[in-house]
Amino acid sequence: MEIVPLGPGFAAELRGIGLADVVARPERYDAVRAAFEEHSVLLFRGQDVTDDAQRAFTRCFGPLEVTKRASLGEGSHFSILTNLDPDGLVVAADHRQALVAKANQLWHTDSSFKSTPALASVLSARVIPPNGGETEFASTRLAWQRLPDDLRARLANAFARHDYAHSRGKISPDLATPVERETLPPVRWRMAWRNPVNGKLSLYVASHAFAIDGMPTAEAQALLQALIALATAPEHTYLHHWRPGDVIMWDNRATLHRGRPWPEGLPRHVVRTTVAATDADGLASVRPTQRRTRRAARLFYRSGKSVSGGL
Repeated sequence: MEIVPLGPGFAAELRGIGLADVVARPERYDAVRAAFEEHSVLLFRGQDVTDDAQRAFTRCFGPLEVTKRASLGEGSHFSILTNLDPDGLVVAADHRQALVAKANQLWHTDSSFKSTPALASVLSARVIPPNGGETEFASTRLAWQRLPDDLRARLANAFARHDYAHSRGKISPDLATPVERETLPPVRWRMAWRNPVNGKLSLYVASHAFAIDGMPTAEAQALLQALIALATAPEHTYLHHWRPGDVIMWDNRATLHRGRPWPEGLPRHVVRTTVAATDADGLASVRPTQRRTRRAARLFYRSGKSVSGGL
């Protein structure tokens, strides 16, 4: 297996190995898992992708997430992101599926709004436009290292609240359906996720995050925006231009990603499978407890200055 770097300090293409190899040979899985822990974003080119092949590959890395209510693929292991209707026609720009695609163009990490967040996502492009529709990634592990020391110390013990309806409300007030609001109430996560394999910390934020325990709402939202801007500065991102047969896997603990727009009227159809995080992936360390939440609030209340501006 050859590892070819792609991005600025993260992301790599794996050559000489395919999805089926990982399923069939444990030593190949071990090699890919090590690359995943190190590089955060992995690209496999020239794959003959089927639903079954993608699901089998994804399952190697942990328990499969079930697609949320009110989504295409609801109740299955497949999240279907498409602007095509059941007849294969491109939907109008104001159609819910088009608005969902627009919401996915916000910087986010998958499933941070769920009671069990995601470890990894695997995305295959089934129909891609001839231009546009790229996927862009940023390393929140490297972003953590760029933060000022005093801010890192505070964020290591801080907890942010994530809400699916909050991020969707940035696109349209009613984009999150009543059933989504009911089944996906806000959740809290520590703002630093430690990788138990290598001990490295990553900044854990997303467009779904809307509040920080112990901070006034306006200040918290300004800080969250500043942190995402720092993590996703253009010189620190990798923009993937899709080719037929591409499959990308990424670490939701250590990256942000977003879809990019494409010309209106052109079809785009991608399929995602997702691995739910477990305690073996460091999940227990980011779960809030009453003691941790109170401590985080005290730390922010004791601060005598705002940290929401210029990082």
